[in-house]
Amino acid sequence: MLVSLRRYLIAGLLVWLPLIVTGFIIKLLVDLLDFTILLLPPAWRPEAVLGFSIPGAGIVIAIVVVFVTGVIVANIVGRKLVSLGESIVHRIPLVSSIYGAVKKLTETVLADGGQAFRKVVLIEYPRRGLWSVGFLTGTGAGEVQDRTERDVITVFVPTTPNPTSGFVLLVPREEAIELDMTVEDGLKFVMSMGVVTPLSSPTEAPAPVAREQGKS
Repeated sequence: MLVSLRRYLIAGLLVWLPLIVTGFIIKLLVDLLDFTILLLPPAWRPEAVLGFSIPGAGIVIAIVVVFVTGVIVANIVGRKLVSLGESIVHRIPLVSSIYGAVKKLTETVLADGGQAFRKVVLIEYPRRGLWSVGFLTGTGAGEVQDRTERDVITVFVPTTPNPTSGFVLLVPREEAIELDMTVEDGLKFVMSMGVVTPLSSPTEAPAPVAREQGKS
């Protein structure tokens, strides 16, 4: 009886828990983006025009703002305005350091053809014989590469279940094994504490990162 009760409770949790967590995260995102409505003049806001607020209207406004900003900065005048604004920001202590770090990270992750968070790799960490899943975030580590005299890559190893924190490791290229799983599958594996395991590729075995990167 107790076994059956436990099985039914677990089956119910498997249905409701993902739905509740997904709904909670979506609600947080919608509420956060709804703050973009404040960019509109009070007379233009939905509650003033329609007499009631529209949940999620901030998402549309955010998309429009980002798109219009992209159109503006894509031309010469827009780039000059951005350059002028950045020159002012760079003169402000602390703010310049934060802005510079965030901008560099954004450019690295979103750049076309960039390698940041495009591949999942397997490395021996925290010691030989133990393996960790990480994400390739960069190649060529400047001074570190020069001093170690090794061809190293930068790998981010996230923590479980929160993948936003983790460790940045400099790994010799030949010691990192590139996996066939997508970045999304890799994140699922980390966030689920290894419960959600991507299917292995039946066609080809994992190859070291060096086999592909070494060609460039």
